[in-house]
Amino acid sequence: TVGHGGGGRLTQDLIDRVLIVKEFYKDEKRSVPASFIDNQIAEIVATQFEGDRSKYLAYLRSRGISQKDYRKEVEEDMIYGYMRQQQRKSASTVSPVKIQTFYDENKERFYQEDQVYLRLIQLSRTADDTDDTMRTKANDIVEKLKAGADFVDLARLFSQDSRRTKGGDWGWQRRSDLRQEFADAAFALNKGQYSEPIMLPEGAFFLYVEDRKFAGILPIDEVRDQIERILVQQSARQAQERWLEKLRRNGYVKHY
Repeated sequence: TVGHGGGGRLTQDLIDRVLIVKEFYKDEKRSVPASFIDNQIAEIVATQFEGDRSKYLAYLRSRGISQKDYRKEVEEDMIYGYMRQQQRKSASTVSPVKIQTFYDENKERFYQEDQVYLRLIQLSRTADDTDDTMRTKANDIVEKLKAGADFVDLARLFSQDSRRTKGGDWGWQRRSDLRQEFADAAFALNKGQYSEPIMLPEGAFFLYVEDRKFAGILPIDEVRDQIERILVQQSARQAQERWLEKLRRNGYVKHY
């Protein structure tokens, strides 16, 4: 049995660490090569003590431990990390049935709003621009679009917004992501359509809807990877807890 003294969670974590290290050494073939520990200590000196060995030694003195004690601590840290990682790996397969069940029981988690894949051309208004000059600039873009010019090419050439070099690519946008004038225009378009110029105090804007997603529950194939990640994490936590419980039952740790 494992004694449970004061100190709560911290104490239990320290006990678990002792038990995990003990479990590692039960297999006589397992050991941590000295070179691994040397490399880890060199990394610690480089990153935590700015490569200054005297600062590292001062730290050991402040804790009242020898270099040998610290090597043991580093070795146990490495074993603790390795053993927990092995446990997580063993829980990393999820059956298709479990994925389907999770999807069926949690469909509301996979609801998506209406979305548009948006591209934008912005013609900024200068101090000299009147409404008429802005309309003239906008009409020039309209004529080019009507003549069959590619929206992406026009965005690269004429747009004055921050995504110009990416062909005005603003990616997937929900209605709630956009200012109302843009949302109203964008969500009135079908895939492959562009808007009339939207005239605002800042300038003239053209929107192009490259693709659309309609509101509803996402199909399982679109969320399978996401569900698998959730279930792997759950399974790993449960497997680790069962493993620790077994170690706790079989271990014996005295509290002083």
